[in-house]
Amino acid sequence: MWNDIKSNLSSARVYLLEFLIINLIVILLIIIIIGSFAIEAWLIALLIFFSIILLFFLGRKRKKELEDIKRTINNIRQNVYQEPEEIKLGKNLSILEGDIKLMFEKEKEDIENMKRLQRVRSEFLGNVSHELRTPIFAIQGYLETLLGGALNDVKVNKYFLEKANQHTVNLNNLLNDLIDISMIESGEMRMSFRYFKVDDYLKNFVNEMAPFAKEKNLELVYHPSNERLQLFGDKDRLRQVMNNLVQNAIKYTEKGKIEIFVEEEEKSGKIIIKDTGIGIPDEDLNRIFERFYRVDKARSRAEGGTGLGLAIVKHIVEAHGSKVEVKSKLGEGTEFSFRLKK
Repeated sequence: MWNDIKSNLSSARVYLLEFLIINLIVILLIIIIIGSFAIEAWLIALLIFFSIILLFFLGRKRKKELEDIKRTINNIRQNVYQEPEEIKLGKNLSILEGDIKLMFEKEKEDIENMKRLQRVRSEFLGNVSHELRTPIFAIQGYLETLLGGALNDVKVNKYFLEKANQHTVNLNNLLNDLIDISMIESGEMRMSFRYFKVDDYLKNFVNEMAPFAKEKNLELVYHPSNERLQLFGDKDRLRQVMNNLVQNAIKYTEKGKIEIFVEEEEKSGKIIIKDTGIGIPDEDLNRIFERFYRVDKARSRAEGGTGLGLAIVKHIVEAHGSKVEVKSKLGEGTEFSFRLKK
C-alpha cells in the first residue's frame, strides 16, 4: 500500500509546482485576512493535508492514464489491433486517442507500402533475371550450334548469326530501358523543359517513322495542328514517349492505319496516337504500365519488346505534370493520349 501511495504521489509530481504556488497564495490570504497565528497554523496544516490527498488522487488518475497509453502503444507494436476503432482510451484522453489512431493508420499504411515495395522489388529482380536470361541463352545456343559444325553449313550459318545478332540488339534495348527506368525512379534523369512548336515536331517525327509503318503496309497519318501552337516539355524525352507508343501501334496493328493528331484545349494540347490494331482486353488496361507486364507475352518477345516501354512512357509523362490516358476495344484498336501545357 505504501508503495502505491509513493507511486501515485510520484506520478503527481508534474502538478507539484502549481500546487505550491496555489498553496502559497492561499496561505498569504489566510495570514492577511485572519491574523491569528494559532488559527493560521491549523488552517495551513489542513490545507497542506488536503493538498497531499488531492495530489494523491490526481497522481493515481495520471498513473492510470499513462498505463493505458503504454498498454495501447505496446499493443500497436505487437500488432494486437487490426483496426483503429479497437483503440480505446479514457474520456480525458479523447484528443490523444484520435492522434494515436491516426498514427496507427499511418504506421499500418507504411507497413503495407513496405511490403508492397518488397514484393515489387522481388518481382522486378525476378523479371530482370528472366528477361536477361532469355536472350543470353538464345545467343549461347546459336553460338554453340555454329561452333559445333553449323559454321561450315552455308544453309544455316548466316541465319544463326542473324538470329544471335538480333538477340544482342534485344539485350542492348533491355539494358538501355533498365538504365532509363533506374534514372527516372532515382530522380537522376534530367529534364530540359522548353516551349516548342508541336506541329513541326510531330511532322518530323512522322516522316522518320513512316518507313517502319510502310514495311507492314500500314499508313502513318499526322493530322496537322495549329502551326503556331507551342507546348511545354522536354523534346528528347517526349520523343521516347512517341517512339514507344507509335512502335507499339505498328507492332500490334495488322491492317489499317496509325493516326497522330493534337487537340488544342484552353490551357493545354492533347496529343493522341490512335491505331486500328488488335486492341487491349479490359482486364489488362489497368496493368499495361507495370514494368515487364505484357498483354501478348510471346509476341512481345518475338518482336523484341522489353516490357518496359509503357512504364517509361508513364514516368516521363508524369514528369511533365500529366497523365497517360488509354482507350481500347478488342479488334477495333487503341488510343493513347496525354496533355502538355501551352
